[in-house]
Amino acid sequence: MINRIISISFLAFICISSMCLFVVALLIWILTVAFDRRLTLLHLFSSFWASLYLWLMPAWSVTIKGKKNVDKNKTYVITSNHQSLLDILVAFRLFFHFKWVSKAEIFKLPFIGWNMRLNRYIALRRGDKASVQQMFDDCNKAISQGNSIFMFPEGTRSKNRQLKSFKPGAFILAKDNCIPILPIAISGTREALPKHSLNFHGKNPIIVEILSEISSETVAQLSVEELSNRVHSIISRQVMINYSIIDPDHGRIPKKDNFLARNIEN
Repeated sequence: MINRIISISFLAFICISSMCLFVVALLIWILTVAFDRRLTLLHLFSSFWASLYLWLMPAWSVTIKGKKNVDKNKTYVITSNHQSLLDILVAFRLFFHFKWVSKAEIFKLPFIGWNMRLNRYIALRRGDKASVQQMFDDCNKAISQGNSIFMFPEGTRSKNRQLKSFKPGAFILAKDNCIPILPIAISGTREALPKHSLNFHGKNPIIVEILSEISSETVAQLSVEELSNRVHSIISRQVMINYSIIDPDHGRIPKKDNFLARNIEN
């Protein structure tokens, strides 16, 4: 009962605060859109907006690792595993500039979805070939303007700690634009907010780790399938390593050592 009360109260706070914060976002857009071509200030505010909910929920202790692996002067295709709706909030905690690729339904949400449109994040209707092509066109345009692109290559949230197979879109995008891939491993969000649940699940530590980039030279050399397999292996192993830290009784590192995950040549 207590968990349900906490959950309802927190969701109510998100709804009410989103109305106020959207007004601020709209003002930032009006005042900056003429000179801030990439909408970096609006994205920075959106990162604060998302982070606010994590800061105000002490049960969700978020640790960010590997910030040194980000070169803010580079344009990346950012790829991460996807366990929970919380992944979006914790990704904003990185506080560097990118454009989201997100399912089109999210853009219809009041205030939060409207802010995504203001930011020129990129919508995708899964299973719609025309939408997929439009997504590629929008991503290519955003990259040409110096924006990194953030994608969940699994396409949907996984049901457990194991990564689903990757779809090729992120890797096609990186190869077509000759830009590096920045892998990110997220551990702990599934336990904090499981798939198909909005209930509060108590104290859950979360680790977000930015891993070493796959250089543009390596991206050019490998096939889409090879890139997908390599990034999947890197992220999957790090997810399990971090689970062994936050949940030592149940975190499991695969017994079979993965050479690619430990010996990546950028």
